[in-house]
Parts: sequence; C-alpha cells; structure tokens
Amino acid sequence: MMSVDPRRSGGAAGVLLTVGCVAMGLLSGLFYAYDLSVMPGLSRLDDAAYLTAMRNFNDAIDNSGPFAVVFLGALVATVWAAVAEHRRGRGAAAAWAAGAGVLYLAVLVLTVSVNLPLNSELARLGDPAKAADLSLVDRFKGVWSAANLVRTLLTTAAVACLAQALRLHGASTAPPPPTAPHLTADRSAVHN
Repeated sequence: MMSVDPRRSGGAAGVLLTVGCVAMGLLSGLFYAYDLSVMPGLSRLDDAAYLTAMRNFNDAIDNSGPFAVVFLGALVATVWAAVAEHRRGRGAAAAWAAGAGVLYLAVLVLTVSVNLPLNSELARLGDPAKAADLSLVDRFKGVWSAANLVRTLLTTAAVACLAQALRLHGASTAPPPPTAPHLTADRSAVHN
C-alpha cells in the first residue's frame, strides 16, 4: 500500500491560495480602474457633479454584498492559506502567502484611515445643490486618489505574492516525475 506524505497533499491550501489570488486580483483591478478612468473622468466635472457621482459610487460599493465578500474574503483566504501551508511544512509558500496578507492588511489600514473617512466627509456635505462650501472636493480629489494609487500598488504586489505561493504550492504537491527505467538491456545487442 502506498503512503501519502501529508506535506505533498494539496488539501485546502491550494483552493485557498486560488481564492485569495482571484479576490486580490479583483480588488487590484477595481482600484486600478479608479486610478485609470474613474478618478480622471470625474476630475473633468464641476465640484457639484463630482460630489454627486462620487457619493453614488461610494453608496453602490458600500451596499454591495459581493464587494464586501471579496473585500474581506481576500484577507481571510490569504491568511488561512498561509496557515495551511505552514502546517503542511511548506514554509516558502506560507511565507509568500503571509507577505500577501501583510500587504493587504496595509490596504485595509489605508482604506479605514484615509479613504473611508474622506468618503464620510463627502457624504456629510449633503445635497450638492444646497452645499454652501464644496472646497472639500478639491482636497478629496488629491488625497483620495493618492491613497487609492497606493492601494492599487499594494494589492498588485499581493497578487504577485499569491501567484508565487501558488507556484510553490504546485511544485510541492506535484507527483514526483516518473523514474526512467534502468537500461539493463544487453549492451552487446546494441553493438551488433
């Protein structure tokens, strides 16, 4: 009977790495889309239109169940994968997954400390047609966009880390290559 080396069995770690990588990729793409098109497009609007559009975007994301699942699921899957890889003795894959988790924690801290408070300030301005002072919009544009660019870079780096963890995971769980049969044929037959 053939024994199974627990360090070589894929288990849940491969699935978790894949889920983390996909979720992180979706977030990186979302942040990148804001950097590339949404924020530059909004900057062409007057302050009242900018305020209305940005508040609508924030409201749509804040009330999106799928976004919440991906936003939190990326961290859960990544950390869980790092732990699973570590427990299986796959230290290199665990380290890359943990690195992705640390990068994503930085994204969460940045989101909670910069982007979300700015979104709340924007929401408190109320109806753009009735807002007396829209000077916050100019500050919002610069600070929010800069923070979002950092989130894009961090999540992209996290995707790269997870891709490396997946590569290492695959290498450690792949079955060993078949051994070449011994060439025990009569060498004299070859020479004839």
